[in-house]
Amino acid sequence: MKTPLIETRALTKSFGGVHAVEDVSITLMQGEVVALLGHNGAGKSTLIKMLAGVVSADRGDILVKGTRADIKSPRDSQALGIETIHQTLALADNLDAISNLFLGREKTRRFGFLDQEAMEHSVRETLARMKLRIPSLHTVVRAMSGGQRQAVAIARALHFNANVLIMDEPTAALGPEETKKVGMLIRELADQGIGIFLISHDIHDVFELSDRITVMKSGQVVATCATASVTKDEVLEMIILGRQPTRFLDATA
Repeated sequence: MKTPLIETRALTKSFGGVHAVEDVSITLMQGEVVALLGHNGAGKSTLIKMLAGVVSADRGDILVKGTRADIKSPRDSQALGIETIHQTLALADNLDAISNLFLGREKTRRFGFLDQEAMEHSVRETLARMKLRIPSLHTVVRAMSGGQRQAVAIARALHFNANVLIMDEPTAALGPEETKKVGMLIRELADQGIGIFLISHDIHDVFELSDRITVMKSGQVVATCATASVTKDEVLEMIILGRQPTRFLDATA
């Protein structure tokens, strides 16, 4: 058995009397895309926030490459190779791709001057290695298309050696062509060994891009299954009713 990039064991988090996440155990393997599905309030966001270090678990364990990890801050998460790409992308619209990649982590020369040449060279290496395509590194982000903005956000995460990406609604508000390009990019990253948690409300994207699906409801895992083994109707049944498809239950009876 290969060691998962990420494994959670009975992860639990409550806010007051509300169990946001309860005894959640999931895995993410190298080069795998796992879709996390569920209505608002299902527990997806809280689970991801624990992996990202935004909130701490009340109990349970997070293992990174088989070793128990103590994630108490986003810095801890990033140091373990986990990067979150939020739906808003958190990019500085008035800066170009190079400045966004190194924002807060700029390379400098003697006397504190920015080393623009070194940063540009480093960015081009990252883009080439990950087969990311941005027409001009010197174009301000606000002038880029949605797909190009996604590429900048992904490149920023991968430049600092992330091996796990948490992608929150990566194709939201994109047109069909841009959605297709981002989808191709996600599969390319997986082919290169990056593990991806994909949060999406677009069931078509999920079936197109994911290897496995984990459905959550009321803070608990309803089921985890190979994407190829279920239908869209069965996944919707799990999301809405919070139970496994009838044929799954019959098979275990």
